[in-house]
Amino acid sequence: MQAALAGEVQAVVAAPHNESAIHAAGIEFDGYPSFVARVAGLPPEDGILMLCFEHEGREVRIAHVTLHTSVAKALRLITRERIARTIRSVVEVLKKISVAKPRIAVGGINPHAGENGLFGEEEAIILKPALEDVRREGIEVADPVGADILIQRKGYDAYVVMLHDQGHVAAKLLAPNRVAGMTIGTPIIFSSVAHGSAHDIAGKNRADHRAMLEAIARVTGQRRP
Repeated sequence: MQAALAGEVQAVVAAPHNESAIHAAGIEFDGYPSFVARVAGLPPEDGILMLCFEHEGREVRIAHVTLHTSVAKALRLITRERIARTIRSVVEVLKKISVAKPRIAVGGINPHAGENGLFGEEEAIILKPALEDVRREGIEVADPVGADILIQRKGYDAYVVMLHDQGHVAAKLLAPNRVAGMTIGTPIIFSSVAHGSAHDIAGKNRADHRAMLEAIARVTGQRRP
């Protein structure tokens, strides 16, 4: 990462990691995105995870407003400003990879995206105002829908979800061991696998390397057949 900041390399690809082992070494770590942001001298919340994988002939990209934290804390972190910043970061990186006019779909905070206030008012109070903020900047973003049906909606260049599991459950069901995790929102082009280090099968020649290939492909522009 220091080499990337110095311009000595163009991107960084990270292998699987074990968060418990990193903590045992005394290193502050709650996932790659916040770690990358800290190394770049930015607030940890500036690092955003975008999961990327191929499904049914289309590229699926899922960015997360909150990530590795308790659900209780995540709900406090979901603010109008943070949602808007996440969407802006997604649009910025999509334009860098030649998506001229990105179309963004957004998942709700509550079940059924609040069901018009029946299941919560956060969509009306927090989420929709954030969408209006980015729309005024010319960003094309759809009204929020339930996170359980979000990925079914085709025709979008990226999906934005509010909570860790809203994105990870879909990705790991649709593309097990084939998901790359892009860190966006920082000056470092950073890609990693979206799973842990599987110490239980180390040395048994059973590890599936496909996610590592996906992580490399995202920063080299070489899509695998």
